[in-house]
Amino acid sequence: MIFNYIGNYSTIISLFLSLAIFLRSFLKLKNFDQLIKIDLKKLIFFQFFFIFVSFISLLILFLNSEFGNITVYNNSHTTKPLFYKVSGLWGNHEGSLLLWLLILTLTNFLYFSLSLSRTTKERLFTVIFQQIIIFGFIVFLIFTSNPFNEIFPIPKEGLGLNPILQDPILAIHPPILYLGYVSTSIIFSSSLSSLILGNVNSDWASHIKNWILCSWIFLTGGILLGSIWAYYELGWGGFWFWDPVENISLMPWISLTALLHCILVLEKRSSLASWSIILCISTFTLSVCGTFLVRSGILNSVHTFANDPERGLYILFFLFFIIFLSLVIYFFYEEKLSISNKSFGLITKESHILINNWFLMYFLSVILIGTIYPIFLEVISNQRISVGPPFFNKLIIPFLIPFLIFMSLGPNLGWIKSKKIEKKLTLIVFFIVNLFLSFFILKSIGDVKLFTLLLLTANLYLFFITIKDFLKKGYKNYSQIISHFGFSLLILSIILNAIFSKEIIANLKVGEELGFENNKITFQRIETSTGPNFEKIVGVFIIHDQKGESNKFMPEIRIYNKPEVITSEAFIKTSIFKDRFLVINPIKDKTYFNVRYQEKPLMIWIWISTLLIMLGGCIKFLKNEK
Repeated sequence: MIFNYIGNYSTIISLFLSLAIFLRSFLKLKNFDQLIKIDLKKLIFFQFFFIFVSFISLLILFLNSEFGNITVYNNSHTTKPLFYKVSGLWGNHEGSLLLWLLILTLTNFLYFSLSLSRTTKERLFTVIFQQIIIFGFIVFLIFTSNPFNEIFPIPKEGLGLNPILQDPILAIHPPILYLGYVSTSIIFSSSLSSLILGNVNSDWASHIKNWILCSWIFLTGGILLGSIWAYYELGWGGFWFWDPVENISLMPWISLTALLHCILVLEKRSSLASWSIILCISTFTLSVCGTFLVRSGILNSVHTFANDPERGLYILFFLFFIIFLSLVIYFFYEEKLSISNKSFGLITKESHILINNWFLMYFLSVILIGTIYPIFLEVISNQRISVGPPFFNKLIIPFLIPFLIFMSLGPNLGWIKSKKIEKKLTLIVFFIVNLFLSFFILKSIGDVKLFTLLLLTANLYLFFITIKDFLKKGYKNYSQIISHFGFSLLILSIILNAIFSKEIIANLKVGEELGFENNKITFQRIETSTGPNFEKIVGVFIIHDQKGESNKFMPEIRIYNKPEVITSEAFIKTSIFKDRFLVINPIKDKTYFNVRYQEKPLMIWIWISTLLIMLGGCIKFLKNEK
């Protein structure tokens, strides 16, 4: 248990280092830096180093199954595979918070090391704001969520990790997502620093743009991994079900997307400075808000970590402090944002970016209200309501139509003033062609609805315009084209997936058959086997399709030993056209099984399109396109 003490004391040392860094930065700002002559960069590095030591210490405790540590006891077991012993470190509240701190101190060190081109005062102010955040989270870790607490007497076995978290994708999902979340702190601190110094300009925009891109890329990747995991692990065949914790990751992504476009206007035209600062503050606030909701226990979700009001209360006060601090600074120094008064024409790239920002803020508001309102209603009136997909779909889909149209036209506009959009007649004819194409697609299935028709038309409009731009000679902004094309492909895949999906649910026992349109499902037999830490029941199904081809499907039911939990593992056959999804659940003493079979068109393109969106961001980051 020596590593338990090493990890605990390393965390405490990092807390004192946070105070030392804050004091050193403040004195240097006041030109009293001779009072403490320790190099600031070394202090920042050692803070990261000691958090890293704490993280490695906890990792060793997990690998050695040291059940005298309460975090290891609650989340590990000797029979658990090595890979999940490692991922079990962040598959819980305490360990995930330590991972959060590791990334937070790492980004702080990277910022200080890589921002040598910035003024000394800007770097110092940024470090001060970062240390306020780091100090708050270290205090939270030590006093409410210490991963190095001990348990006596030492148990011989642990309780094990939640089986639905024992998955390769979910093992790498938190680190990727946290890289997106935590790096928004640099955006927040740098924006407040630049606001105080009055240098919110195109030069600062060029500098902070790379941090915004990094956060956006990692957050997109984290959301993608979470969606893939939900699709095949939760057994219902969906990739997004408006779960509150899913919404919490989507909200800072929307804010980041709006900020990314605004910062381009600030960089190119020295405009929208005030709005850019507001988005910087909002993005980080939403990330911390997500941390509060996930860890407070007030959300009911498979993703939540903790159920401790004391922890939730601490983060709530910390969140209010961050919001109050940033608002005071903003209103006190807002007069320095004089460049934000620059005007631009209606038919320009700036105006279309601003209009689409309004749409993004509307989408963000709908998701925020749909997620937060049930919580406030329960607190105020003790009434519990559930806000699900119908609420979000009805409020978002109608506004998605003009959003896609503006998104189609914006990239072809010029800065400051556009003499032409191209030939207006060509654009109108192009839209009408897509309208007829959408009508024939919907007519073929006999379900022509106005909103669906307009949404499909607007999406195809964006889809084909981005293809046209990609093929156009002299068009250099390929990162934008790829991301916009990926987004159009994502929406198109979701629409067609929703329209053409098929599903049948039935209770079957071994030997029975089930007809499904032109398919026939035969439940052949049951096979049993043993995995590393679970028993496995495999249902063997033969599905005959309309072409006369037969395919074997083998969905599983897993019975884990620690903790004793039963999970269903879907069997999925994937092609470029559709996924065929089969999952079973036991009923009636395992003689009957509930069988859910789905055909999900274009599922793989949902994942590919999101990767294309990320690829566009990566290209922009590497090539530093404007």
